[in-house]
Amino acid sequence: MKHTLSVLVEDEAGVLSRIAGLFARRGFNIESLAVGPAEQVGISRITMVVPGDERSIEQLTKQLYKLINVLKVQDITNTPCVERELMLIKVNATSTNRLEIVELARVFRAHIVDIAEDALTIEVVGDPGKMVAIIQVLNKFGIREISRTGKIALIRESGVNTEYLKSLEAKV
Repeated sequence: MKHTLSVLVEDEAGVLSRIAGLFARRGFNIESLAVGPAEQVGISRITMVVPGDERSIEQLTKQLYKLINVLKVQDITNTPCVERELMLIKVNATSTNRLEIVELARVFRAHIVDIAEDALTIEVVGDPGKMVAIIQVLNKFGIREISRTGKIALIRESGVNTEYLKSLEAKV
């Protein structure tokens, strides 16, 4: 199972390197990694997607807390969260299919950020499922390049589990 970890760290040189080293020594792969400033000056939030079972993630969390500069570690996998990812995707575009690609981008609430004679670059923001869906739709045109940020996430203060709400809508 994939777990989403939210880690608050002091903004110091080498913190990310020590965390990556810990994962490497334990044989863990980091599938997604996003780092940026948090709500407090001098603190960064690292959001990681890591495969593993409950026990191994618990052990990994304990090991993270042993590292200096690590302030807080949360496994937010089963917690209602707002999750987003940013993707830039460059697609082959001819005069005959350009309009179709633009319409598909509009359906996904994506933005065309660069236009060339034979390609379009599209910016997509959304949950990871949206990224997979738009890649599948655009594949038929020929994807030239993809760049993705990795997942970022914050716990929903409302506690509303949107995945649960989606499952209720599907039953109606």
